Amino acid sequence: MDLILISAARPGTPHHQRMKTTSRLVAPHFDPSLIARYDIAGPRYTSYPAAPQFHTGFGEAQLRAFARTSNEDPIPRRLSLYVHVPFCLSPCFYCGCTRIITRQPGKAGVYLDHLYREIEFVAPLFDRDRPLVQLHFGGGTPNFLDAHQMGELLESLAQQFAFSHDADREFGIELDPRFCGPEYVRMLATLGFNRVSVGIQDFDPAVQAAVNRIQSIEQTRAVLDAARDSGFRSTSVDLIYGLPKQTMGGFARTLEQVIALAPDRVAAYGYAHLPERFKAQRQIDAADLPDAAMRLGLLGLTVETLTAAGYRYIGMDHFARPGDDLARAQDAGSLQRNFQGYSTHADCDLIGLGMSSISHIGASFSQNARDLPGYYAALDAGRLPVVRGLALDDDDVIRADAIQQLMCHGTLDVAAFETRHRLDFDRYFAAELRRLRELARDGLISINPDRLAVSSRGRFALRVIAMCFDAHLLQTQTAEVRYSRAL
Repeated sequence: MDLILISAARPGTPHHQRMKTTSRLVAPHFDPSLIARYDIAGPRYTSYPAAPQFHTGFGEAQLRAFARTSNEDPIPRRLSLYVHVPFCLSPCFYCGCTRIITRQPGKAGVYLDHLYREIEFVAPLFDRDRPLVQLHFGGGTPNFLDAHQMGELLESLAQQFAFSHDADREFGIELDPRFCGPEYVRMLATLGFNRVSVGIQDFDPAVQAAVNRIQSIEQTRAVLDAARDSGFRSTSVDLIYGLPKQTMGGFARTLEQVIALAPDRVAAYGYAHLPERFKAQRQIDAADLPDAAMRLGLLGLTVETLTAAGYRYIGMDHFARPGDDLARAQDAGSLQRNFQGYSTHADCDLIGLGMSSISHIGASFSQNARDLPGYYAALDAGRLPVVRGLALDDDDVIRADAIQQLMCHGTLDVAAFETRHRLDFDRYFAAELRRLRELARDGLISINPDRLAVSSRGRFALRVIAMCFDAHLLQTQTAEVRYSRAL
């Protein structure tokens, strides 16, 4: 999954001037009839502006300029690094990620040769006094790389970037337990990884067959246990509701089995069926998909079961144990949204490496070529493989901050917001407040002179609330751009 970071303050603001927010989230209240009324299509706000706003007028020269500017911050932001490994050994029919299906291990060698070249081009753009505190490997399937390849890649990154040794350093990786075991996990621990995310989706055999992902509980447990035994600080699993053949009873059993595995975090994503965009999804019979009422029931079951088991509802699709770094980040005000959902370390510039990766440097987004030929051709020609991006204007930054506060912390302090951005909130957001008042009448949000606060019912409609602040939404609601449903 591609990663984007959204800053909670104007990029370039010194650390000591950045706002600290304490979470004031209320406990969620699942109201099916109200939620169903707001189950509309819209962005997931893993970035603002959303990716459809990226354009080809932003390229290598612009990325280099923003990198130079970011180095000139009086107190430069720390760095986060995302590495995309696009290869998968087998197609999962539900998948909408950028990936390449192959059983030819030699493809990894060619890809790594180009990735090393990109690292050599990118790393010098950032001053060495900027510690790298977050690293994430996503895909595709990162464990497509064997132990030797993974070791060489980490060594290359360590040589080119200043790895932090602070206690809050987070080095995470996504693993497919069908294609790796405890020994591989122990190897990752020796390389410095301390967080692992494991895909499950559903343990029901009928669902697994329908989406072409046969994965046993034993395979999953072996990876999670090995991670804990090796000293990993956090373990996470991914589920998907709305898949073909899912039933309330079957998903209830999956949730019980997941709770028995005792991960620190659970992400439960709603399946977005977009076969016109994702070829693999054409293998799914739409008649097998749960209807809207069943899909909503699956979400309600997930929330009820996980919260009863002691998980905190972070927001939208994420749950975490109270002591996990994700919950602590929410309490400390350092939680943020990215293409993986909710994540820690909102005070970093993000560098994306690999095919399709997205960077967020200062007030900019940039994306690499989304196909291997384009990615390889740019690097072979001695160029950075950036193909599109966006320079945020002041309005974008202001709106991104508002969306970030509400989606991550459930509240927006009006006076603090006005001070940060030097504006009159009621005047600047007059039209947005009119839209929000419609949601307030349904009890999704409260609007007071000093703050906006998402209600217990509104926590399941965060995307709808965020849409009120989206100045680009009408431009992107076209036949060419389709968003998933909010729930």
